[in-house]
Amino acid sequence: MSTVDVTIMGAAYRLVCKEGEERALREAAAFLDKKMTAIRDAGKIKGNDRIAVMAALGVAAEFLSARSPAGPLSDMSLLDMQTKMSAMHQVLDGALTPQETLF
Repeated sequence: MSTVDVTIMGAAYRLVCKEGEERALREAAAFLDKKMTAIRDAGKIKGNDRIAVMAALGVAAEFLSARSPAGPLSDMSLLDMQTKMSAMHQVLDGALTPQETLF
């Protein structure tokens, strides 16, 4: 096993992976960092946990779309997917914003 140090949204993580998979793990961490940072910098979603969930949903949608031509998102263009994700962001913002004032 190998240890890999990565940074995601400014937080350092020490991760373990199989020998020879270090590069793939670093690339995955960099990809996730880019997604999460973009969501955070858009300023619409607060809280690292919510940012992580939105990034995970985006990555899952991309994966499902690319994975199978008959997948649930295969008939959507990238623009359609981005529009749908933006609409989901707005719904989540509307639902979560009132809760932030409670804390």
